[in-house]
Amino acid sequence: MTIPRDLTQPTPKPGILDIHAYKPGRATAEGVADPIKLSANENILGSSPKARAAFAAGMDRLHLYPDGQSQTLRAAIAQRYQLEPERLTFGCGSDEIFALLNQVLLEPGDNIVQGQYGFAAYAIGARACQAEVRFAPEPNLRIDIDQTLAQIDQRTRIVFIANPANPTGTWLTGEEIAQLHAGLPPSVLLVLDGAYAEFATDPAFSDGLELARQNNNVLVTRTFSKMHGLASLRIGWGYGSASLIDALERIRPPFNTSIPAQEAAIAALGDDEFQAQSVAHIEQWRPWLAQQLGGLGLETTPSAANFLLVRFPSRAGATAAEAEAFLASRGLLVRAVAGYGLPEHLRITVGLDPHNRALMAALHDFMSHKD
Repeated sequence: MTIPRDLTQPTPKPGILDIHAYKPGRATAEGVADPIKLSANENILGSSPKARAAFAAGMDRLHLYPDGQSQTLRAAIAQRYQLEPERLTFGCGSDEIFALLNQVLLEPGDNIVQGQYGFAAYAIGARACQAEVRFAPEPNLRIDIDQTLAQIDQRTRIVFIANPANPTGTWLTGEEIAQLHAGLPPSVLLVLDGAYAEFATDPAFSDGLELARQNNNVLVTRTFSKMHGLASLRIGWGYGSASLIDALERIRPPFNTSIPAQEAAIAALGDDEFQAQSVAHIEQWRPWLAQQLGGLGLETTPSAANFLLVRFPSRAGATAAEAEAFLASRGLLVRAVAGYGLPEHLRITVGLDPHNRALMAALHDFMSHKD
């Protein structure tokens, strides 16, 4: 039955007003002029000096439209990862690519599958296309292959997997990703969101690019927001089959990445020293934080990303919500993840040495009920 629309004003189509808008983590704290922001998993080292210089040079051309095909950046990524340049697409962050995929593949009544704690942007884009969102249970806060495949039916069009995952930080091995892909019908697209892939250094990890090269139903996305520290420039890319990329390109906004963003991304991609420093910093301080948090009786989830998911007690006076508020009062901003179904947890970006020590001092006071 068709529900009549309100003809007295422009009215959103069914389902739009049922969508919960994306809510970012805290960026300000009341009464604190310059808080320490550990809520958005930004690169705590900033961005590459080479990228900043390239961005500044690009400002001389702000009056010009950018290259709509990102040809120079396309060539740089293709060379860096040994990819076919015609199988790349670019977005205003990888978020835009997720939205475009949903538009290309979903009709009303179709469905996507994602993990129980999967990134909110997947579901928002699917619901905007009047599709169903199915959540596969994640035992131990980790994607379960059998549980994911059990959600698949004839109307499934996309399976979204972040690897490493946000907000949990957990990850699947290359062998596990291949096993998941093998269980999918060829008509179902496997999207591997690699926003944090550069931080995953275990030899068993795979970025999925070779799987995408060999199969028409795999697309890998990456972003310059995390490792490369270009979050404000909003530039991401995807690699998939030529036919899928062709479909995406037909609806992609024509000038969706700017000249300064493209040029900063090229420079960042070539700054191996900055990338190595970023990984080394996380590998030094992530285990330190986990050990210190454990000493306070707080449980951390093993992470392959630049953050930790921390579980707080459910008892009054020590809950995650109370900890978030307490830390904010000390000028330390962390990410509440109750909206992801994790009300007992906070997600905390690995900070600089003074950030991490200030965090632990504040949490010591919080857990000791001292102010």
